[in-house]
Amino acid sequence: MSEQRIERETLIAAPLERVWSLVTEPGFWVADPTSLQGTVAEEGESVLAKNAEYGDFPVRVEKVEPPTYVAYRWASAFPGQELREDNSTLVEFTLTPEGDKTRLRVVESGFEALTGSEELRTQALKDNSGGWPQVLDAFKKRAEESSV
Repeated sequence: MSEQRIERETLIAAPLERVWSLVTEPGFWVADPTSLQGTVAEEGESVLAKNAEYGDFPVRVEKVEPPTYVAYRWASAFPGQELREDNSTLVEFTLTPEGDKTRLRVVESGFEALTGSEELRTQALKDNSGGWPQVLDAFKKRAEESSV
């Protein structure tokens, strides 16, 4: 694989506090939204992000630096498996205020360390690369609708 990480960003017409409250719902990018209500990221905590279409994904909160940075580890290529270092990638969200808007940047890394074949690692990177634009669009809509 030539590229080992995914980097995407979007500008959201919502205040930093609103975006922060949403990115600190562990697994928000894959879980069905109703399953996350009331959850807040706490370092070291693990949750099971449930998705009716794609399966259940273990998510662990790695680091929280309010209100601008939160990192998670998840087993995207191994739904239903217990989370380990060799079956998970690191997903980092960085928030930057820009006037009354917030820039949300996501970086997912660690594909090269996934256990399994080169084909599995390449497919995981491809799948997640295609998924992040959809996730960010849906997230942006949710944050902007909620901030009105």
